[in-house]
Amino acid sequence: MNRLGEKSLRTLEYFTVLDMLAAEAASERGKERCRALRPIADREEAALWMRQTTDAKDMMQVHGSPSFAGVKDVLASLSRADMGGVLNLRELLDVAGMLRAARTVQGYVAEQEGKTSLSPMFALLTGNRALEESITTAILSEEEVADGASHELLSIRRQMRQISGKVREVLGRMVSGERSKYLQEAIITQRNGRYVVPVKAEHRGDVPGLVHDVSSSGATVFVEPAQVVEINNQLKVLEGKEELEIERILAALSAEVSASAEVIRTDYDMLTALDFIFARAKLSYKLNACAPILQPEGQGVRLVRARHPLLDRKAAVPIDIAIGFDYDTLVITGPNTGGKTVSLKTLGLLSLMAASGLHLPADETSEVAIFENVYADIGDEQSIEQSLSTFSSHMKTIVSIADCCGQGDLVLFDELGAGTDPVEGAALAVSIIGYARQMGAFVAATTHYSELKTFALTADGVENASCEFDVQSLQPTYRLLTGIPGKSNAFAIAGRLGLPPTIIERAKEQLSTESTRFEDVLAELEKERRQMEKYKAEADRLRRAAQSEKDKALSLKDQTEDKADRLLQRARDQADAILKDARMTAETVFGELDELKKKNAADLANENLQAARAALRGVITETETRHRQKREKRTVAPEEIRPVKPGDEVQLLNVSNVTATVLSAPDKDGNVQVQAGIMKMTVKQNEVRLVQQPEKPKPKTFRAGTGGVRELRLKSTPSEVDVRGLCAEEAILEVDQFISGALMAGLPQVTIIHGKGTGVLRAAIQQHLKPNKRIKTVRNGAFGEGEMGVTVVEFK
Repeated sequence: MNRLGEKSLRTLEYFTVLDMLAAEAASERGKERCRALRPIADREEAALWMRQTTDAKDMMQVHGSPSFAGVKDVLASLSRADMGGVLNLRELLDVAGMLRAARTVQGYVAEQEGKTSLSPMFALLTGNRALEESITTAILSEEEVADGASHELLSIRRQMRQISGKVREVLGRMVSGERSKYLQEAIITQRNGRYVVPVKAEHRGDVPGLVHDVSSSGATVFVEPAQVVEINNQLKVLEGKEELEIERILAALSAEVSASAEVIRTDYDMLTALDFIFARAKLSYKLNACAPILQPEGQGVRLVRARHPLLDRKAAVPIDIAIGFDYDTLVITGPNTGGKTVSLKTLGLLSLMAASGLHLPADETSEVAIFENVYADIGDEQSIEQSLSTFSSHMKTIVSIADCCGQGDLVLFDELGAGTDPVEGAALAVSIIGYARQMGAFVAATTHYSELKTFALTADGVENASCEFDVQSLQPTYRLLTGIPGKSNAFAIAGRLGLPPTIIERAKEQLSTESTRFEDVLAELEKERRQMEKYKAEADRLRRAAQSEKDKALSLKDQTEDKADRLLQRARDQADAILKDARMTAETVFGELDELKKKNAADLANENLQAARAALRGVITETETRHRQKREKRTVAPEEIRPVKPGDEVQLLNVSNVTATVLSAPDKDGNVQVQAGIMKMTVKQNEVRLVQQPEKPKPKTFRAGTGGVRELRLKSTPSEVDVRGLCAEEAILEVDQFISGALMAGLPQVTIIHGKGTGVLRAAIQQHLKPNKRIKTVRNGAFGEGEMGVTVVEFK
């Protein structure tokens, strides 16, 4: 990038955005990458950068940001290890921290599903768990090597502790014995790494030994008593061995680092690159930004609800600004402080951000082309040192832009032609814009000159825009209106500020007729625009209301269709389960009958056979009835309702036709309390049918070959229930009814089919059943029973 391009980046505050980006990175190398980011002219590469930012942001939405806290610059350490150097404790810990970060990020990507633009970078991460653990096990901190770093070091330090204890024991007897009177204090200390005691100077001869130090006052000498000299010598020898062993351990670890240097370098490069990319995603979150649509070269820019990234997003007024589709030049006019310069900077800065792979604080429908260069002449660069006036400084920059601009560039001029004679300045501004267009550049310029407004109205490919200003409140609205030239509103502002009307009228008389008519036309256009905006806002409101009603209708239709599909599927599943129960019951009955025929007399077997066939027909009849009936509650017709009293036997129509005993007479609401087995419940009187109890015949029995008596009981209650597709509350109600019927039927074991799914339904059902005192066990299905898709319940 040339010097003018760098200057334009500074003018458009691009580097301030990079500082914000660097603050989101965790590693120093990642921050350096952020600050070194520059826009590129290659659309394909810019699209890849933008896709990487988007993919990182999508990952963060699901799993949060990966941690790059342990990524330190280890390249210098790796180079030194390659040359045979021994790394210090800090360097080795940095390597371990980097390897830990690589392993952590590997674990982060393991949770992702599908490939993204970042997948190749994640795939290059390898880590080295063995080396990481070798370092962290051997080194406790920057100043301490662990005892367990080697068996030799552990042995040396054990001996050192033993000898230190012996020295302290000998000196302890001295400081607490009769010689304590010669000591300045009854303490044991160290000088030059050897244990000593503080002796009064006048008693130096009373304590034989070596003097290692003297206090500053000379009143105390630090003596190593003769009794511990040899012991201290042994300690010194062990300390030397300890240093040599630590050096050997560090050398061994450094050699391991050298052997894995290439892998570690790759991990470091990938981690810092990912840190840089995720910093872009974090900045997108901070700015509430999104990815724009990247246009082919030469198309232009269309920003929708765009905000300058350095303005407070809560206070900034979004603008819509476009250039390059129907026109290649935009002339922005309006009063001072109306937002012209901010609009110009927003256009330039967001174009640079898009070419850098950064998300834009604008609507996702925004479209941006990748420009070859973006040049900007914005602000007052008056220089006293170079004797340059405002006009001269602007002209110097404009000359540089004219020398450099070309096809595919974006050129931004602020207050073009200002600082000199208005007539000459306006003519010069029109000429400069024409030259830049002729060179193939897109041009956006701000001005106060009416000549440029007229130029934009008459020239092909040039469009007017204005910053709206509320004359009543003397406040800018900061809205950018494309297609309408702006008014300076100087007279209106001056009048509101108290300038006498006579002065304002004289000023108006000084205007030419053409200027007056032009201003009147602008005023009429402004009036018409406001009226059209009012109509448009009302039309948009009605359109949104109609669209909302349409969406609600479509949503209701979809919900109804989904519900119907679920109900139909549920009915089919229940029908399948009922038929399956019937088949199982039939097989059981026929099996028992075959056994009876083998073991009993023909007449008794035939008699039981007839009973079995009758029971089987009843099962099949019930199956067909349940297959056809709807899910709604069954009730007794009003004319068939019979009064019930405590002790009556009734049939519960909505609980698998179970028979129950009435416990209380109907209350005022028609509710009756009944008991079925161990369960008590309250039901409506029209949901039970009074059962006329016939005289119970004695059960038929037969004698088996062993002389025992066995009673044949034919069950019609199903042994399994299917609650797939129900919510937890509906499923539990269904299961309670099913368990009640199974208990009364005397089934030893039943199966509840709930499906695997997320496991929520299974957990809710099992947790509900476990406290039941009539249930022996609640377990998942075994292999062949349905495994995790079913729950098997065994009764006591």
